[in-house]
Amino acid sequence: MQTERLLTVEEAAKQLRVHPESVRRWLRNGTIHGHRLTRRAGWRVPESELRRFLEEGMHEGKRAA
Repeated sequence: MQTERLLTVEEAAKQLRVHPESVRRWLRNGTIHGHRLTRRAGWRVPESELRRFLEEGMHEGKRAA
């Protein structure tokens, strides 16, 4: 069984071509779904969630949120 890759905020931001703080804001307000590990370790975002965000969110204008 293959597990899904979890991206750091920085990796997700690089793929989305946005600032990491934008990704953190979207995670906090629920625009992007992720997992908060610990305060120090930060968030992880499943690759499938980035695909969903790009496919759905871009059409609904969520990227500008």
